[in-house]
Amino acid sequence: MIVILKPEVKSEGPELEKIKKFLEQFPGINVKLVELTGKTRTVREVHLIGSTHDVSRELLQSFPGVERVIRVSTKYRQIGRDDIDIVPVGFTYNGIRFDQDGLHIFGGPCAVDTPEYVEAAFKALRDAGITTARMGAYKPRTSPYDFQGHGAACLPWVFDLAGRYGIKVIAMEVLKEQHIEEISEALEKAGAPTGVMLQIGTRNAQNFELLKAVGNQNQFPVLYKRGMGLTLEESLNACEYIASEGNRNIIMCLRGAKTQLGWPHRNLVDFAHVPVVKRLTRLPVCIDPSHSVGSKEHAPDGLIDIFHAAAQGVIAGANMILVEFHPQPEAALCDGPQSLTVEEFHRFTEDVSIVRTAYEQRVNACSRELVREMIQ
Repeated sequence: MIVILKPEVKSEGPELEKIKKFLEQFPGINVKLVELTGKTRTVREVHLIGSTHDVSRELLQSFPGVERVIRVSTKYRQIGRDDIDIVPVGFTYNGIRFDQDGLHIFGGPCAVDTPEYVEAAFKALRDAGITTARMGAYKPRTSPYDFQGHGAACLPWVFDLAGRYGIKVIAMEVLKEQHIEEISEALEKAGAPTGVMLQIGTRNAQNFELLKAVGNQNQFPVLYKRGMGLTLEESLNACEYIASEGNRNIIMCLRGAKTQLGWPHRNLVDFAHVPVVKRLTRLPVCIDPSHSVGSKEHAPDGLIDIFHAAAQGVIAGANMILVEFHPQPEAALCDGPQSLTVEEFHRFTEDVSIVRTAYEQRVNACSRELVREMIQ
């Protein structure tokens, strides 16, 4: 159950104390105050966690300072859509809006290698009019002998270069709480020339201590990648886990499910779940065609499989794309075989634009049909 307080009610006001006093008679219910800052107001919600069957919605609704009481009909209290008419979907970070309507491309190498390659990637993004990038400083690898990333050592020059080329947000994977602290310190020392979106990789999809860590901080938004062998429900519950710690600035990323049915791609592409996630939650949805496909094979029509996979997600309404490209894929220290060249990346963005236009036309056609039905 969610109790939405009126705008004038303060977090330490007598109205809230009266509600808490009333709820003391119901054992087993935990009370948590959640504050959500929107464009026009700060929404304060009292979340009742536990069995609320015996709690009268009508009685709570009559309390001073209460705007509305909602019985949560889904298992996702924090990332669900119950309060969507009061708290808008999405968030703004470093001047960029992330919601279920827009679309952003985060391009770049899977792992940071050299300053020269990183600068060339940022330049390619700037030339394409893109201000969002992907860059890995900490990389978990299947083999202990593979390149694990430069770690904190590369952060100062990566952030400096990002600022020079107008990059607003970098998606960067973290493996433990210490990495969050290192990113925060490096950004502060650099003068915050860019922003960072903390990425939870598929290998840490159920690392609950790490989920707590990214949920306990509100400096950075979180990009959560579906676990490679997890059901959609398990992955959404992991997002709920993050949000329950206080940070609701989360994007859900679909990156393919690990199964033998995916051959010859690395994973079975799961981008048909884009509208499902949007229907069940308030989360913007990202797709990662590079890791879903895992190669750069061409179809008979001349298009690379990664293009086709991305199109599946975009035509279904994806809000963000992670795609790997590298100035010299053959020299990349991580995932070179699936990385697009700069030229291929520019063709990729053009292809995405075409498919996005088709998606918008589908939505407009549906809207016109709904209007006709209402008139009739």
